[in-house]
Amino acid sequence: MQPSSLSGLPAGVGEALEAEGVAELYPPQEAAVEAGVVDGESLVAAVPTASGKTLIAELAMLSAIDRGGKALYIVPLRALASEKKTEFERWEDHGITVGVSTGNYESDGEWLATRDIIVATSEKVDSLIRNGAPWIDDLTCVVSDEVHLVDDANRGPTLEVTLAKLRKVNPGLQTVALSATVGNADVIADWLDAALVESDWRPIDLRMGVHFGNAIDFADGSKREVPVERGEDQTARLVADALDTEEDGQGGSSLVFVNSRRNAESSARKLTDVTGPRLTDDERGRLRELADEIRGVSDTDTSEDLADAVERGSAFHHAGLASEHRSLVEDAFRDRLIKCISATPTLAAGVNTPARRVIVRDWRRYDGEFGGMKPLDVLEVHQMCGRAGRPGLDPYGEAVLLANDADTKEELFERYLWADPEPVRSKLAAEPALRTHVLATVASGFASTRDGLLSFLDNTLYATQTDDEGRLAAVTDTVLDYLAVNDFIDRDRGGGSESLTATGIGHTVSRLYLDPMSAAEMIDGLRRAGDGAAGATGAGAGEFVRTADDDGDEPGFGTYTRAGEDGDESAAGSDSDGQMSERDSAPSSPDVTPLGLYHLVSRTPDMYELYLKSGDRETYTELCYEREGEFLGDVPSEYEDVRFEDWLASLKTARLLEDWANEVDEDRITERYGVGPGDIRGKVDTAEWLLRAAETLARDVEGVDGDVVVAVREARKRIEYGVREELLDLAGVRNVGRKRARRLFEAGVETRADLREVDKAVVLGALRGRERTAERILEHAGRENPSMADVRPDKSASAAATAGSASDGDGDGQASLGDFE
Repeated sequence: MQPSSLSGLPAGVGEALEAEGVAELYPPQEAAVEAGVVDGESLVAAVPTASGKTLIAELAMLSAIDRGGKALYIVPLRALASEKKTEFERWEDHGITVGVSTGNYESDGEWLATRDIIVATSEKVDSLIRNGAPWIDDLTCVVSDEVHLVDDANRGPTLEVTLAKLRKVNPGLQTVALSATVGNADVIADWLDAALVESDWRPIDLRMGVHFGNAIDFADGSKREVPVERGEDQTARLVADALDTEEDGQGGSSLVFVNSRRNAESSARKLTDVTGPRLTDDERGRLRELADEIRGVSDTDTSEDLADAVERGSAFHHAGLASEHRSLVEDAFRDRLIKCISATPTLAAGVNTPARRVIVRDWRRYDGEFGGMKPLDVLEVHQMCGRAGRPGLDPYGEAVLLANDADTKEELFERYLWADPEPVRSKLAAEPALRTHVLATVASGFASTRDGLLSFLDNTLYATQTDDEGRLAAVTDTVLDYLAVNDFIDRDRGGGSESLTATGIGHTVSRLYLDPMSAAEMIDGLRRAGDGAAGATGAGAGEFVRTADDDGDEPGFGTYTRAGEDGDESAAGSDSDGQMSERDSAPSSPDVTPLGLYHLVSRTPDMYELYLKSGDRETYTELCYEREGEFLGDVPSEYEDVRFEDWLASLKTARLLEDWANEVDEDRITERYGVGPGDIRGKVDTAEWLLRAAETLARDVEGVDGDVVVAVREARKRIEYGVREELLDLAGVRNVGRKRARRLFEAGVETRADLREVDKAVVLGALRGRERTAERILEHAGRENPSMADVRPDKSASAAATAGSASDGDGDGQASLGDFE
């Protein structure tokens, strides 16, 4: 079937696809067309990676737009949203407009009403519905990418409820769900009232096997000799073999999947001995330039280690990297410049990074609830293996698991190569998941009675799958009790049908996209701050468990998180040398300090806490009692072991935020807490969002005075800019950031007003003679004539700025996050 033969698409689209090289539709794509995907019919496409799922989605969206409709494309990751937006923008030549929205959960995204295709994460779509985005009613087609992630305990319930809401708002909505091959795709199709296209077809051959001894034995019965010499590393030998086996004049790249960040970094370093000698002179020059870019992203050891590996053709990839790091590595790997990436499973979650050979080195990952190293799910391993083989670039793909003995080899064949992926199961009926979605369902007007709420929940995947009809009702009633006790909803049991109404604060909590338990904790702390009291326990203390982080690090390198949530940071010890106490910084309210506010938001379910490593308990217990008067809540007894340890984990997280707001070096923070630059950015972004929500709550909640609102606002701004209080005005000027703000301040430029009046030579000296940067900053500060023509840097200002920035911030120079160099 040729694209140009399809009807129902905008003029010229079929021909454009053929010009791109799509001469014939793949079999799964053809099956989707036959199932009515271009005629507005709903569809579930459960097919392997690289088998053309995205084009199926494009055909659905473009045909919907041709009929006068609007399309929404839901992705699981922000990085994937940017990738898909770029991919879809090629249709702008055919009059199709594309928009992307992933942040600011308090916005209704009104501007998106002008776009034909909207790309967003499921969380963002959920928040848009809560905030009453009017264009939601105009949707005629929704695509859910990676829909099998409804099985994920964290993000799955949001995707599930969001799809249910969209289908209720738009009864005729075309729903196209794209999935990996799962064990029960038919159940997903039944839930969505959709046709099912299920296939194991791939455009190029994928051979899955196990390497043991001197050969790879593939599941199809074939064998490939890859001898490993005595003392030689098995992974290194497989990577070398792929690079040395030329197809179309080029060797093959490799993806190596490991179970922790630490192992990813160690593997990448070791594999430079394989990749480095195989680089051409041209590649070495281009990699040196790429390494310089990587070093410019962050002044941390992680950044330096990554750059060192990249210079020799190897790289690591995990959630602790800054997003800029990950993008640079992914782009260079797609361009075949980087020859091998050692990655945690996060790389298998949807970003387009295929390789000639995938090596699953580690098929077990630490799981605290399991009590040790737990085998990965079949679906997760198959997702990794699906990255093998690049259509149009590689003639085949190989996915290889590693065994050290014959018994393990046999186990790997039975557990993964010959096994079907697990069925997808809804995780909606857990109380933490239902808390936020029940409140949002009531506040958004999707249900106004208990019966109506249960009727709405009947449209979820959980209701389709469950054999226990009473469980969802029982958990829902428990959640309704919690929401009523915390004054988020009003319940009226008169008239035979229990009515449900969100209170004013309930509406606010829903719009802010907060877990109601987070809101209850913050409201309690803010009220006690307003009373000047020592505080009491929040209304919503959670249950905590130790877990591995998202990269599977073992104890001491994992996180301490609330039950059912995946962590994201590893942690090491902390010290306090050179640390300025917040009590020395004259907060706006005598009862509220930044540390107290950082600790308040750090103990909510919406903040992933740092893991309390062995040896940290003593350190943070001492700090806890030293600064007890700053906490907005009662310190638990040391005999309440779980609650006290959680309190200290929150304190450790708050201390990281305090370091950031006190201008401590990014490199020093990564060393002090054992985190990566991406973790710092994640903590900062989450804290800024929660403090912004706390500021709104402080204004709306009775009993909280204006001084508390001001204190929260200042604490939030210090987190946003990463500066001490005296730099807030300067750091708010566009293009300044924390590093330049400190340099300007030390040179005598202390305010935005100073930028408009001070001698330009002083500004240029403080900014190291960078004329264009100085002009942009002066322009944004409102200077009448920002030109630096004929201006020479003031040497004394430069010296003062250098001395000041080197001595402040508890380290050597300023961190790069927030700097716009």
